[in-house]
Amino acid sequence: MLNPIHLKVLASVARHGSVTEAAKELHYSQPSVSHHLSRLEAATGVKLVQRVGRGIRLTPEGRLLANRAAEIIGRIDAATNELAAQVGLQSGHVRLAANASVLSTLVPRAAVTLAETFPGLELNLIERHPVEALQMLRHGEIDVALIFRYADAPAEDDAFRLVHIGEDSIYLISRHPDDTLENHRDSPWIGGCERCQEELVTVCRRAGFTPRIGSLSDDMTVVQAFVAAGIGVTTLPGLALQAHRHPGIHATKIPHHTRQLHAATYGDPPDPPATTALINALQSVSHPEAE
Repeated sequence: MLNPIHLKVLASVARHGSVTEAAKELHYSQPSVSHHLSRLEAATGVKLVQRVGRGIRLTPEGRLLANRAAEIIGRIDAATNELAAQVGLQSGHVRLAANASVLSTLVPRAAVTLAETFPGLELNLIERHPVEALQMLRHGEIDVALIFRYADAPAEDDAFRLVHIGEDSIYLISRHPDDTLENHRDSPWIGGCERCQEELVTVCRRAGFTPRIGSLSDDMTVVQAFVAAGIGVTTLPGLALQAHRHPGIHATKIPHHTRQLHAATYGDPPDPPATTALINALQSVSHPEAE
């Protein structure tokens, strides 16, 4: 049987690429870390770590097990938190990751509601794009990933369970009021994160052209400053405009195109009480539309 302590050591070594740094993180001695790795190799019957000069690297088998180890340790930590939360939600904490526009608008309102209802529950927040947030969720590093997706986007992995939070309209951001996508067939466009750029390209192709991406930024403040300076045009969701609006830009709603906001959890139902409480708070304050 695999020992959780040995797995935790392997995950730390994989994360840092160093026995020394893993020892510092875990507050172990270096010989102790090496001992745990040796015990894990004995238990699995495979070589997990190789010496490379004065350092080490994981074998393919070591990398495979390290990835699973991170997920297993994360789920153990999550189970500990769930058990604490089960006792009347008087203590414990719940962890959420989301992108900047949601963290700047919807999440603070939900945090107030959660604190009023469960004052002993600690909320930990992390800024991440959807793909990164889902990866953290899979590894047990967070409890909820608040993500956005589009109606025709490929479905998420079946292991993720999605709770619909709301809809967020998409806007053309330019320097002209009542603008249209067709006016910018030949304009330079400003791209963003992976999903944002996919959405931008999809919107433009529906209008009959492929956008020419001239600049890149996933910071909504920077993007709007670029547009105001005439560097290009872009698309942004309504929540981003709620969070920040540059006086030199105009926002024109793009008909029939929205982002879907979902709270994602991982694993078999039911969700732990603290997670359910957070999702309920998100649903209760969800007003994504921004004109």
